[in-house]
Amino acid sequence: MTIDKGVQKTLIIVLGILALAIIIFSFINYFSYSTNVSSTGTAKIEVMPDFVAIYFRVDTNGSTAKEATERNSEIVDKMKTSLSAIGVSDDEIKTQNFNVYPNYDYHEGGQRIIGYSASHSLKLNLPVNEKNRIGSVIDAGVGAGAGISYINYELDEKNQSKYKLEAIRLATEDAKTKALALAEGSGNNLGKLVSISSSEFYYQPWLAMSEDAVTGSSGTEIATSITQSEQEITASVTAVFRIK
Repeated sequence: MTIDKGVQKTLIIVLGILALAIIIFSFINYFSYSTNVSSTGTAKIEVMPDFVAIYFRVDTNGSTAKEATERNSEIVDKMKTSLSAIGVSDDEIKTQNFNVYPNYDYHEGGQRIIGYSASHSLKLNLPVNEKNRIGSVIDAGVGAGAGISYINYELDEKNQSKYKLEAIRLATEDAKTKALALAEGSGNNLGKLVSISSSEFYYQPWLAMSEDAVTGSSGTEIATSITQSEQEITASVTAVFRIK
């Protein structure tokens, strides 16, 4: 029996529509009934600090902003000279902040300027393997008239990036391991990764000594009190997987 060409075309179109409908239905069915599993992975690594950071502070007062600034500069110059005498170059001493501001006397709802203050914060890094220099550095700075705000253990920028990537990688592995356990525990198989995000990375310099602990102590006493040890860096990653 010969089928009319028009009928053939119609049948082809109908079959094509049916095939497309089946494909669309399959996708709808898959996404309607597939289930996701979410897991959070964490990682903690212990690292040794790269250097000891000593934060000096120079505070001066004057009747004018210029006078306060000049007095401040005198102490900073004296400090740099003292540090230079024990082998510390000027480029190793980094300014963190410099500020000049007025001081007020408040009375009867009003105020008047009674002088000015200048504050200069400076930072000096010493490699941890040069811990024996801490005492002499502190004594040189304090002897010149500077104070110490605090002392930290810190990482250089290169190692911050290195350890961050390592912690995130380990946290990602932990997230996948937990997701696999969740899938298997519920009688399913772990499917494809849907999404992943790094929700937390934590690093900050580790306080070795605070201002209160430093005040009144000699450089030798401070150096003896500072004990280098491994410090923690943590990361957290959240991952979403299909289960099937």
